[in-house]
Amino acid sequence: MDYGMGNRLSRIIKPKDGKTVMLAVDHGYFMGPTGGLENIGKSVTPLLRYADSLMLTRGILRSHIDPKIDIPIVLRASGGTSILKDDLSDEDIAVSMEDAVRLNVSAVALSIFIGSKNEKQGIINLSKLVDKGYKYGIPVLAVTAVGREMTRDARYLSLSVRIAAETGASIVKTYYCEDFEKVVETCPVPVVVAGGKKTSEAEAIKLAYDAVKHGASGVDMGRNIFQSEKPINMIKAVKAVVHKGISPEEAYNSIYNI
Repeated sequence: MDYGMGNRLSRIIKPKDGKTVMLAVDHGYFMGPTGGLENIGKSVTPLLRYADSLMLTRGILRSHIDPKIDIPIVLRASGGTSILKDDLSDEDIAVSMEDAVRLNVSAVALSIFIGSKNEKQGIINLSKLVDKGYKYGIPVLAVTAVGREMTRDARYLSLSVRIAAETGASIVKTYYCEDFEKVVETCPVPVVVAGGKKTSEAEAIKLAYDAVKHGASGVDMGRNIFQSEKPINMIKAVKAVVHKGISPEEAYNSIYNI
């Protein structure tokens, strides 16, 4: 791995403990004005000092994130679908690597949908993005999903993350599941866990704790933070279980619920 790529990865996954809390606010690229993100400046800016990195689109990065704020950027590079389509897997590369360089990002992100009718398209898109990333020293985060007929279990998630890593992704994002350590053991690159849909704060904090306990390098959490009644307390609590290893009960009672 060359210096540029290694340096960018070390900004996202902290070398001190090999962990990260990524704040995901890229939902609008296919969901439109997501609840909690109607006013990006108001909802996201106060959280930036607590996040290890920020995952978002170039439109929001340019329009709402102060360039003087020192936070690593993971840029959403795939797109082409909306929630109005039956099949969200019909994505393509939607951002040039040259623009990613102009924006000085630490990584670019692209989704693949293993088991969907557009599986091949997604994997080839990932391969193309990896090739372009190596040209400029920019790592690629593969956001993995599985087809609607497939369950989110260790068997299929292991398949997804391994394919992503074999294709060249430097980081892989996936879901947490039972026997999650099997997913991590078979993936040769760092794995971060998606926060998923909004749940209770206690459940989301426990998800982050369990993910790291069973081998994840951290979480990429969005709705469970910016849709929380206390978003700043929530990201502090998640960061405490990820980086400090405190129990989810302690994080909820002494950090979130104060």
